[in-house]
Amino acid sequence: MEIGQVCIKTRGREAGARVVVLSRAKEGKVLVDGPKAKRRQCNIMHLFPTNDKVKVKEEAPHAEVVKVLGK
Repeated sequence: MEIGQVCIKTRGREAGARVVVLSRAKEGKVLVDGPKAKRRQCNIMHLFPTNDKVKVKEEAPHAEVVKVLGK
């Protein structure tokens, strides 16, 4: 998983939501955020990576993530 990787959450309340990875993997978890998902640590086993990538800085603010995913 790389910063800017677009994924789909597969588990939990937010299953099916598109999210962007905002940090590198630490202990099997990454920071994710998206328009229909809260910013939080997520287990990488609960993410389905897509071939899409967006240009976003590490730990970018929520507004920037929503703007980038909207395109």
